[in-house]
Amino acid sequence: MRAVLLTNPENLRSAPVEPPASPCRFCGAPLDFTFVNLGTSPLCQDHVRPHAFNRAEAFYPLHARVCRDCFLVQLDEFVTSEEIFQNDYAYFSSYSASWLRHARRYTDMATERFGLTKNSLVVEVASNDGYLLQYFVEKEIPVLGIEPAANVAGHAQAKGINTLVRFFGRDTARYVAELSGQADLLLGNNVLAHVPNINDFVAGMQILLKPSGVITMEFPHLLRLMEGNQFDTIYHEHFSYLSFYTVERIFAHHGLTLFDVEELPTHGGSLRIFARHTADTTHPVTRRVRALREQELEAGITDLAYYADFEEKAKETKRKLLEFLIEARREGKTVVGYGAPGKGNTLLNYCGIRTDFMEYTVDVSPHKQGNFLPGTRIPICHPDRIRQTRPDYVLILPWNLREEIMEQMQDIRDWGGRFVVPIPEVQVYE
Repeated sequence: MRAVLLTNPENLRSAPVEPPASPCRFCGAPLDFTFVNLGTSPLCQDHVRPHAFNRAEAFYPLHARVCRDCFLVQLDEFVTSEEIFQNDYAYFSSYSASWLRHARRYTDMATERFGLTKNSLVVEVASNDGYLLQYFVEKEIPVLGIEPAANVAGHAQAKGINTLVRFFGRDTARYVAELSGQADLLLGNNVLAHVPNINDFVAGMQILLKPSGVITMEFPHLLRLMEGNQFDTIYHEHFSYLSFYTVERIFAHHGLTLFDVEELPTHGGSLRIFARHTADTTHPVTRRVRALREQELEAGITDLAYYADFEEKAKETKRKLLEFLIEARREGKTVVGYGAPGKGNTLLNYCGIRTDFMEYTVDVSPHKQGNFLPGTRIPICHPDRIRQTRPDYVLILPWNLREEIMEQMQDIRDWGGRFVVPIPEVQVYE
């Protein structure tokens, strides 16, 4: 007897191609509106060591959605923070000279603006290798770093920076407040987007902050991400993509008021927000807060139509980059990369670029050299490799540092080499 297929073909065509997303991590609303779907990718900082080259890697969806209620752009949590920020986490902030200059300028500003002294306490969440707190230490201002990656925290501790190896949230905030007291200045750079439980994280800051204390946080600005077509900044370590509108709602929900904001050029366009307890009226809300609110609303941040065409822009950039690489290879030109940043791994995996297009990449961090990029298995070498092999093109993966990198590697022009920047679209620099 012949088997009969009972399933209605119409039902097959209408069936969802992937399971529904988890609810919004802030407000709990259903997530059913796509911002951009970049397929699947491995963890961007999980570099492949030589002994594991022939082992399989786990790939996870990179499907960002927009909440219809609070307009938080977000990825689902496929991987826990513990898996991402493991003991061999590869990102060290101190290897960027421009980022160190940025950190020093911040410490000078904060010390003067908030009157920090030897009797103050500065706490940084996600303090990495002590890249910033070292400048407060120079001023003899007491500090505490909170960093979940033990190997990175160890570098800060070796510099004499008091560092607690823990994830941050309500429990850690209570522990630190009891152990060291509350913070006069509580800061976090490029961490707010990295936390899956954003309510627990912001609630923890409210607990750890002194009644008259100040919070500053820096994070990539969603508007700049969209305007600059920065889809490659979407990866699993970034759970959220933040507008000022949404961040203001999240902080207000936890009894914190944003009283000032600065727009920064870092990471392709970031915000630095200043927050205080809502009950504290020491710092009045500035004009910059009102101006940015109006700017975002005028752009359409609370209109789903504003987000609708971003995915097509990403697809077009992919097509243009592949066209450039195909043409270069057909002409017998050699292409290599500079950098091994998280954004580079999203770009390369989304575009399907491997050693057939890009022979290797280089990075100044010795913690990355000798390994391979996740997914693509492109080898990571010392920057001297470029001068040894004299490639025709150098594709700058950390495009936000292009000026710094082009200055460091300007001698590639001696043999006719040229730089290529992929975002917002392919541009070749003579």
